[in-house]
Amino acid sequence: MSKFVINGGKKLEGSIEVRGAKNATFPLLAASLLTDEDCVIKNVPLIEDVLKMIKILKSIGVDVQQPEERTLVLNASGLNLDKVKKDLVKKLRGSVLFYGPLLARLGELELPPPGGCLIGARPIDTHLDAFEQLGVNVEQEGQTYNLTKEREGSTTCVLNEMSVTGTENAILLSALSPYETTIKIADLDYPVQQLLTFLQKMGVEVKTGHHEITIKGKEDLEGAEHTIMSDPIEAGTFVLTGLATNSEITVKGVERDFLELFLKKLKQAGANFELEGKNLKLNHWDKLEIDEVQSLPFPGLHTDLQSAWAVAATQAEGSTLIHDPLYEGRFRYLEELTRMGADILFADPHRVVVGGPSDLYGKDLGSFDLRGGAALIIAALMAEGKSSIEDTYQIDRGYEKIEQRLQKLGADIKRVEN
Repeated sequence: MSKFVINGGKKLEGSIEVRGAKNATFPLLAASLLTDEDCVIKNVPLIEDVLKMIKILKSIGVDVQQPEERTLVLNASGLNLDKVKKDLVKKLRGSVLFYGPLLARLGELELPPPGGCLIGARPIDTHLDAFEQLGVNVEQEGQTYNLTKEREGSTTCVLNEMSVTGTENAILLSALSPYETTIKIADLDYPVQQLLTFLQKMGVEVKTGHHEITIKGKEDLEGAEHTIMSDPIEAGTFVLTGLATNSEITVKGVERDFLELFLKKLKQAGANFELEGKNLKLNHWDKLEIDEVQSLPFPGLHTDLQSAWAVAATQAEGSTLIHDPLYEGRFRYLEELTRMGADILFADPHRVVVGGPSDLYGKDLGSFDLRGGAALIIAALMAEGKSSIEDTYQIDRGYEKIEQRLQKLGADIKRVEN
């Protein structure tokens, strides 16, 4: 176990490069299970959650090679579930994406429910309902799901909600079917679009509409090569780090097609920035005003950026409403922010009001989840004095060597082993 120790109050300066998209990596790794041929995935982020995903793949017989630092070559011709690492499946939310391709490939599986961040109730009911519509018999015995593909299901699957991973699992399950399958109430955020692009390279036919995806697979998919896009969430986190600390930094690798509303809200808040290609240069701002931040499915504001917005709101004039209708446990980090001096009114499990501007002071802090932990790093960089953030593992799950990258911007942050 280690912690981050941060001496705050310093302006940041320089440039920081965004790594490959974490949430797009998971479905691509899962899609490699659909073929016996080699799949090559480039620009893979070297983060804890991806490393866990790779360990699970190896445990089920997938040959994983790493010819270059951020390149993986995967071959699933030796697929075998006898020695699957169920303990890792239970710790990793992304492991739910193995359900779809394994059912498509093997016809049946027995796995525990996935784990993940403590951000509220995150059942996989949407996934299971989609599977049943697509011809899967679902049974639960204690902490184990027994899934069997017994028949060709409906050619249309209507999701219960716009779930990114639910959409991906329905796609993955249908990718080996030679019939057309239409998925409605589908999410079309960047992880889904990256998956669809990869599957097209493997031989799947794809059509997309208004929150609707139609795919026509085939029984023998080919291997494919794909370079993962830059991570919009990491880009947004670093942009909001510069905004909150009123620093002049350049963030390299901003995928503006998936951050359009984010960039609009940034401009409306009073941020002073320039966009050239995929590089965003932040300049000093004179005054911040952030009226409302509401998390919504794509093309809305990402729920994974809500916490960083809330930290920036502590430096804005007046009140900011933060509304996250998706997860009732997302606001745990705000208790720590309050201890640092932030003015926060908790309205209900989904809404808070942040008053500002507020002076923040260094404290010893806990890290409850991935995005909340990253937000507390931003707060500590802003704060007067020294802060420590326990359990760096939570942050390492999504941000590769974040302290080393922030150090290059002049941040006084170090990792200390407990």
